[in-house]
Amino acid sequence: MDSSPPSEQHAETRLVTSGRDTKAQKGFVNPPVFHGSTVLYPTAEDLHAHRGEFTYGRHGSPTTKAFQETLMTLEGPQCAGVGIVPSGLSAISTTLLSVLKAGDHILVCDNVYRPSRNFCNGMLTRYGVETTYFDPMIGAGIDKLFRPNTSAVLVEAPGSQSFEMPDIRAIAEVAHARGAIVIDDNTWATPLYHRSLEQGVDISMQAATKYIGGHSDIMFGTISANAKAWPQIAEGIRLLGVCAGPDDVFLALRGLRTLSVRLAQHHRSGLDMARWLASRPEVARVLHPGLETDPGHAIWKRDFTGASGLFSIVLKPAPQKAVDTMLDTLKLFGMGFSWGGFESLAIPFDCDAYRTATTWSPGGPTLRLHIGLESVDDLKADLDRGFAALKAAM
Repeated sequence: MDSSPPSEQHAETRLVTSGRDTKAQKGFVNPPVFHGSTVLYPTAEDLHAHRGEFTYGRHGSPTTKAFQETLMTLEGPQCAGVGIVPSGLSAISTTLLSVLKAGDHILVCDNVYRPSRNFCNGMLTRYGVETTYFDPMIGAGIDKLFRPNTSAVLVEAPGSQSFEMPDIRAIAEVAHARGAIVIDDNTWATPLYHRSLEQGVDISMQAATKYIGGHSDIMFGTISANAKAWPQIAEGIRLLGVCAGPDDVFLALRGLRTLSVRLAQHHRSGLDMARWLASRPEVARVLHPGLETDPGHAIWKRDFTGASGLFSIVLKPAPQKAVDTMLDTLKLFGMGFSWGGFESLAIPFDCDAYRTATTWSPGGPTLRLHIGLESVDDLKADLDRGFAALKAAM
């Protein structure tokens, strides 16, 4: 076995070995799933002092500890703690409620996950927090949008529909100079391909429903934070009472163990499909930062070590009926929300109705694709049939 310190091991090794104590697990490779609420104390003195590694089911168990330790090693040495919540949206809402207060102002990237926007416009507005949306490509120009009460900046790199790539380093430098914290939705790349806490981010969130779970069978969210932000996140989780069920924690831990091999396949297949689609006569543009022609490619190459299987395409002008015919023809690409599982997906989308800082005018119908673990040759054949149906329906 590799006897080198964990900090010197490769990410693939840390994913497999972290959070494991086979002696405590009676020799079993995986930790047991602890279903429990009540934790008993051996003495009254221990009870009064709340003395014990585990005190109540909502606050954690050996199963959650194993997951947290594993994700922390993946996030890197800047990570001071990992919070576990029941969904990706819960990660967003819990984070924002933990770090914001009435009278604060937050800057939010205009390409952010739409439920994040809905939470800002809905819940945060009720509690006296004002939101300003900004162009994802603003870079250091974000300085002009700061106010005396701006306390946080939320970015998503890249945006999970339109795939603009914000310059997190430039944004973080400005934000920290202004005393604001930086929050990143890191679901697309995961900390395996983007250790955002090392890029100036204070809090890195994920919908672990996606690639960490990896099998489209759990709802799960994570909040990783540096030493500066972790006390606020830990307190917010405690006060809000959020937690995830033990079976989902176990499945998320199982997903972490194979994340490196799955994401490597998503990376390879996704880029292969993106390049193939860029050559298709039906496609006007492919939105994928891993492509050399993408406006965000330089930032992706600088800050990321890989890409996932999620990207979008802009079709040449076509009526919606023809696009729907194409989607109905596909057999390997399912139509459904979410992504990050083993299966390929395709959905139409249109950002125009909810963009406020930028204009969404792609020039044709747009589809978001998730490239799963199927053979790319079979996926190309499926899309080829779909394009034929599109053309016939024009």
